Amino acid sequence: MITTNQIKELRDATGVSVMQCKKALEEADGDFEKAKIILRKISKQSTDKKSTRTLGSGIVTSYIHSNDSVGTMIELLCETDFVAHNKDFQTLARDIAMHITALAPTYLKIEDVKKEEKNKAEELFKKDIDLKKPKEIRDKILEGKLSSYFKEKVLLEQTFIKNPELTIRNLVEQANQKFGERIKISKFVRFSIN
Repeated sequence: MITTNQIKELRDATGVSVMQCKKALEEADGDFEKAKIILRKISKQSTDKKSTRTLGSGIVTSYIHSNDSVGTMIELLCETDFVAHNKDFQTLARDIAMHITALAPTYLKIEDVKKEEKNKAEELFKKDIDLKKPKEIRDKILEGKLSSYFKEKVLLEQTFIKNPELTIRNLVEQANQKFGERIKISKFVRFSIN
């Protein structure tokens, strides 16, 4: 039987509604880690359903590092003013801005990477691959190297600095489910003196 403490612990860890947490724990037979995976799947499905909704509100927020030499401004969009004025939504925006300040992504999403840069990276990594390996293996190695390389440069693919179990994409998907609205990082600008 699922206890209220288990539900509370999962809710605190994910921010998802009590009912969703209870259902996930029941489906996972009380296994906390399995329940978190189930909630991530639900978040992804929820995000997909909301992908056509209009984003009519949001906030612009910033994070300036304590040394005053690096900072970020971010525009985080949502559907309503109600969510935009929610403290948790504002904290999410600030956390993402802090993440950008720390990890300095170049692109928001993988589609933003210019073809020329992809081609240059591909040529560079091809030189490192053993030509004696079969073509299928070489292609998989190249794909893995490119994925790893661009994961560091693309914000949505980066591992969230405050929770290494999540990418920024997962974080936004969880926010979609938590707030019941479509949430989207529209744009960001990172400033640095160095």
